[in-house]
Amino acid sequence: MALTSGAPGTAGTPGTAGVQGTGACLAVDAGNSKTDVAVVAADGRLLGAARGGGFQPPRVGVGPAVTALAGTVRRALEAAGSPAVGHVTACLANADLPREERELAAALREREWGRVTEVANDTFAILRAGLPDDGSARQGVAVVCGAGINCVGLAADGRTHRFPAVGRLSGDWGGGGGLAAEALWHAARAADGRGEPTALAAALPAHFGLPSMYALIEALHLGDLDESRCHELTPVLFAVAADGDPVARGLVDRQADEIVALARVTLDRLGLLGEPVPVLLGGSVVAALHPQLHRRIVGGLGACAPHAAVSVITEPPVLGAALLALDGLGAPASAHRALRRHYGRPGRRPEHPGRAGARGGAATA
Repeated sequence: MALTSGAPGTAGTPGTAGVQGTGACLAVDAGNSKTDVAVVAADGRLLGAARGGGFQPPRVGVGPAVTALAGTVRRALEAAGSPAVGHVTACLANADLPREERELAAALREREWGRVTEVANDTFAILRAGLPDDGSARQGVAVVCGAGINCVGLAADGRTHRFPAVGRLSGDWGGGGGLAAEALWHAARAADGRGEPTALAAALPAHFGLPSMYALIEALHLGDLDESRCHELTPVLFAVAADGDPVARGLVDRQADEIVALARVTLDRLGLLGEPVPVLLGGSVVAALHPQLHRRIVGGLGACAPHAAVSVITEPPVLGAALLALDGLGAPASAHRALRRHYGRPGRRPEHPGRAGARGGAATA
């Protein structure tokens, strides 16, 4: 899956690392808001796990970010009894460019957690979690819409497609953080008369127990309210949209259209628009299965990729990273099944975009 290897002289694709039979593997899913680490035996048993904070090298630097990650890894290894680890797969937020992947792989290799270390963007964890383990589907597209938004695609011949995904600079729009910012912008303009009236102007400050948008703006600007709490406003936006507010509904529709655009371009660049292919949706925004958002995504994909099958991935993304790590160990299919059972993969019915009225796969989070 075009992972970047942190071990000199090894290929950067799962299953070719040459460490088959080494006792255990280490899986890391490091997102913007949280990090999950799992230590998994070659037979798929979970030996130890730990959770840490977000992974944000652009904000704090590669060194401090990896140092914080190392603390979470240490706790997971201790929980597992510190076994020897042969293969490390780290799916990392902010590993958006090949240069960033190489730098992060080098930094993780220096920690010597395993004999082989592979690094990929965290969206690849969503993709792997949704693909079967028997090789019956070797291509797919994954769109993650959580705190941020990103998309990756994999063709059967190993080609990948991805976006720079570094924010507005690279043309990105939406995700939980972007939606909250847009909701605040529209609410502020509605409150002072410059913009279209919207119930967001009352709902957003009310969420924090504040009387007005002026009070909310002041609290955020002066630091009385930590800016990190803005992520709480995304569910408020969806609730206001569900009540029929035109401005809020417009933002939800735009988010759906952005998700469709990411998937459409990726399918087109890989030559898969007319092929049966899974389109896997992950992240907290899509996993909530908001009816308006989900219907528009499925309908939009039906118009451009009628043979695609949409599923919502609700298992923890660390499952995908751990499956990639098992791939790297050359583990048997029974190991993958055991790992999936541990994470309680629900029965998922992929839905074809033409059936826009259906709900997606089962959501557990």
